[in-house]
Amino acid sequence: MTKEELQIVNGCKKGNKRSQYKFYEMFKKLVFSVTMRYAKDVPEAEDIVQDAFVVLYRDLYQYKPIGALGAWVRRVAVNTSLQHIRKKRMVFSDVEIYTLAEKMEGDDMILGQLHADEIMRMVQLLPDGYRMVFNLFVIEGYNHKEIASQLNISVNTSKSQLSRAKKYLQKILETALA
Repeated sequence: MTKEELQIVNGCKKGNKRSQYKFYEMFKKLVFSVTMRYAKDVPEAEDIVQDAFVVLYRDLYQYKPIGALGAWVRRVAVNTSLQHIRKKRMVFSDVEIYTLAEKMEGDDMILGQLHADEIMRMVQLLPDGYRMVFNLFVIEGYNHKEIASQLNISVNTSKSQLSRAKKYLQKILETALA
């Protein structure tokens, strides 16, 4: 943590509006980019951003300046996104798992031809369950056991949702590139 970040955090803990504004300016892009991966659209992401900053300001006293401040902010943004989706009572279908292909065939070549914002739009087209598991596994690096715990689903459901998300994305990519 830099000296400036420490000053801003301490100011936020004291309720200093200028420090809170600096904190917001410092992390608004990070929080928005995280929430966009979980939201269906920009308005929903903006709602989650607001909720995330409320949580960040409220829980800032819990942050220990041992780790990176940005990593903690990102974790709060992910958790706030997950809570938002849980409130919508997202339903997962619990299905039997067969052989899963952990990667779409040729995905590196296809994805290399697309811009990040195009990929983001495609991920946002995924149904909620698929999108949540895909983001947690592929983007955030959680394993299926952690995802199952976070989303209160079975490990098999997590694997199934990831497999289905990849197949869904593959169809979207094939359509876009056709």
